[in-house]
Amino acid sequence: DREMSAQVLDSMDLEQERGITIKAASVRLNYRAASGDDFVFNLIDTPGHVDFHYEVSRSLKACEGALLVVDATQGIQAQTLANAYLALEQDLAIIPVINKIDLPSADADRVISQIEEVLGIDGSECLAVSAKEGVGVPELLEAIVERIPPPTGDPAAPPRALIIDSWFDSFQGAVPLGRVFEGTINKGDRIRFMSSGAECPVLSIGVFLPHSAEVKTLGPGEVGILTGAIREETDTKVGDTVTSLTQPALEPIPGFKEPQAMVYSGLYASDSGDFENLRAALDKLQMNDSAFTFEPETSGALGFGFRCGFLGLTLIFTAPTVVYRVILSDGNTLDIESPAKLPDLSRVDHIEEPYILGTVLVPSEYIGAVMKLCQEKRGTQRTMKYLDTQTAEFIYELPF
Repeated sequence: DREMSAQVLDSMDLEQERGITIKAASVRLNYRAASGDDFVFNLIDTPGHVDFHYEVSRSLKACEGALLVVDATQGIQAQTLANAYLALEQDLAIIPVINKIDLPSADADRVISQIEEVLGIDGSECLAVSAKEGVGVPELLEAIVERIPPPTGDPAAPPRALIIDSWFDSFQGAVPLGRVFEGTINKGDRIRFMSSGAECPVLSIGVFLPHSAEVKTLGPGEVGILTGAIREETDTKVGDTVTSLTQPALEPIPGFKEPQAMVYSGLYASDSGDFENLRAALDKLQMNDSAFTFEPETSGALGFGFRCGFLGLTLIFTAPTVVYRVILSDGNTLDIESPAKLPDLSRVDHIEEPYILGTVLVPSEYIGAVMKLCQEKRGTQRTMKYLDTQTAEFIYELPF
C-alpha cells in the first residue's frame, strides 16, 4: 500500500507528468479465472505513439495476442492504426478495448463503428472499459483467457529466448529482457548470444511482479531478465536469440527485422577530449533504443563526431536529412546522407528521394487545412473517404 501509485508501470517522472508511456514495461500477473483455474499472464505495456514504432514491433514479436486500446473520447488515431497493422502482420489475436467510458464526452458507439470500418473487426468483440474506475476490467481479464491462445514450446527442447529489451546497469552490466520460446533456462547455465557470439554464465534470473523478483528458471512463454556480468553493451542486441552452450539451438528465432534509420543528424562533443565518453554514452543509448544507429564521421568545422540515424525526428543537433540515391551517368549509384557528399552535377543522371505512403485520420473541420498542407509538401492524394460524420481518412504519397 505504501508503494502503490496510480501509474505503476509508467515509472518515469515525465510519463507520470504527461500521462503517457515512453518506455515499454513488462509485468507478470498471477490470475485466477472465473472457472477456478490459475493462469500466469506476461504483459507488456508499450508506447502508443508512432515515434516508438520499433519498440512496439519488437514487443509484439514476443506475444500471442494484443489489447488494442482506443480512447472512447477521441476514437481511432493514426498511431492506433499503425500499431493494429503491426499486430495483424504478426497474426496475433486482437482484443479491441474502448477505454475512458467514464468520461462525459465518451462515445463508445461511434468508436465501435470506426473499428468495424477501418480494421474490419466485429463490433461485438469490443470491450468497454474504464481503467480509472475499474469498470469492465474483470471481463477484460476473462477475455484474455478465452481469446488469446496459450504459448507453445517444448520445455525439453534446446533453449531459444528472444531479447525484446536491454539496458545497462552500473553494478550488473548489460541486462537483457527475454521471452523464452522453447526449452528452459536455469540459474547457473552457460548461455550464448547467437548473433554476437558472446558467452556468459547466468548469475541470476528475475521476473517483474511488478518489482524484480528472483526465480530459478524460465520456461516456454515466460518473460524475465538474465544477469551474467555482461560488460559489452553490444553483446545484448535486441532481436538476438539466447541459447544454451551445452544444448545449443541450431537456428535463431526467425522473423525479427532490424530497424532502418530514416533521418540522419550529426552529433559532436563540445570538447574534443570527450569523444570517447560520447561514444560510450551513445552505446548505452543504443541499448535502450535499438532503432537508434550511429557511426563516426568528421567535419572540417566541428572535428570528430557521429552520424546518428533515427526512425523519426527526435532531438535535432544539426539540420535533419534523409538518404538520397544519386544515379550517375555511368550507371553507378550512391547513397548520400549529406549535401557535402553530393558528386559533381556533371556526373549525375538523376537523384531519387524516399517517399512514404501515409494514412491521415483527421476531424472533418480540419479537412481543408490538412489537404492544403499535404499539397504544399508535394503530396499526391491517393484516396479519401469518410469513416463517419466527424472523421475522414486520406491516403497520401509524400516525400519523406
